[in-house]
Amino acid sequence: MVTTVAHVYPWDVVGDPGAAARYAELGVDAVALAASYHTVRAATPLHPEHRLIDARHAAFYLPVREEAWQGKRLRPAEPSWVAPDSYRSARDALKAAGLPVYAWTVLTHSSRLGDLHPDLTVVNAFGDRYPYALCPSNPDVVEYCLTLVEEIIELASPDGIILEACGALGFVHGGHHEKTDGADWGPVRQKLMSVCFCAGCSARYPDADALRSQVRAAVDAGEPDEMPLDASIASVRANVAGDLRKLLVNRIRDLAPSARVIVHANADPWATGPFATVAPELGVEVDALVAMAWPGPSASTPNIRALRAMAPDTRIAGYVLALPPKPVDGAAMLAEMRALAGEGVEEFHLYHAGLASGDRLTAIREAVDALRAT
Repeated sequence: MVTTVAHVYPWDVVGDPGAAARYAELGVDAVALAASYHTVRAATPLHPEHRLIDARHAAFYLPVREEAWQGKRLRPAEPSWVAPDSYRSARDALKAAGLPVYAWTVLTHSSRLGDLHPDLTVVNAFGDRYPYALCPSNPDVVEYCLTLVEEIIELASPDGIILEACGALGFVHGGHHEKTDGADWGPVRQKLMSVCFCAGCSARYPDADALRSQVRAAVDAGEPDEMPLDASIASVRANVAGDLRKLLVNRIRDLAPSARVIVHANADPWATGPFATVAPELGVEVDALVAMAWPGPSASTPNIRALRAMAPDTRIAGYVLALPPKPVDGAAMLAEMRALAGEGVEEFHLYHAGLASGDRLTAIREAVDALRAT
């Protein structure tokens, strides 16, 4: 059975009495509601009270309880741009409309915490820190991620949890007003610029100083045809992500065995970011792996196939973009989803119902209806 999931933010629902019904009318099977999310400036084109939300820092959209966070080095902030406890308010409205609600949980992407604790962030071979990227090679970051998950289970009672950035972020997906394209760093050099040399990661490398020099030389030498580092270095990063994934998934299973557990995933052993690597093996049972599919079926197929080979018994989902530069075209969206389904994708996560115009919501509804009819 094909499953469809629409993504929304709490502020898309809070204060809008028609929002939950509007999302239910899309025909989706569930809603992914942001419980922990990074900085964002978001349009709210259909909200009766506002047209923009400026979420100025990463925030937790459930209460930040003193008893849960006391004594921990990393502690999330509550938002000031939306009503207190907005997650549960939005959840209740969505569930009243008959929609299961998954807690969309961004883990290691937090510029606010990175600014406050720079020693816990990713640092590249040149010594440049990425303040948006908490590195889970550090125990304080792992503790933060685990507490987030425990608090979401305790306070939100979600029907499922989606784990995004379950691993370190890297060079891409971070800078505000990004101005890096002119350096002409291609995909291999972007991976090299994502190799982390924080204290936690450096302690895991056989010779961090030699590796740092190798990476620096490779970045400045021009775009390589392939990754010039030994595969054992990728395994160091993969093991950090794998340990975090296993810890969080097993804890969710302990606390909420009936909740679906969904992980944003990439089969590339060097992958960082929202879709962190799950190579060389998944290592834990999850209900679905979400593969990035925004570039379209052709570009997304290699990763989908690799995930399927890596986890043959795990449901594969595709992350489908319903926003620009994609056209307002339900038939085109349906064609993308059918092509992805032909590669074994059984679930579609649609980004993003709250950011979409009325015409785009109509296109989503048309695509979902037609997909169900086939």
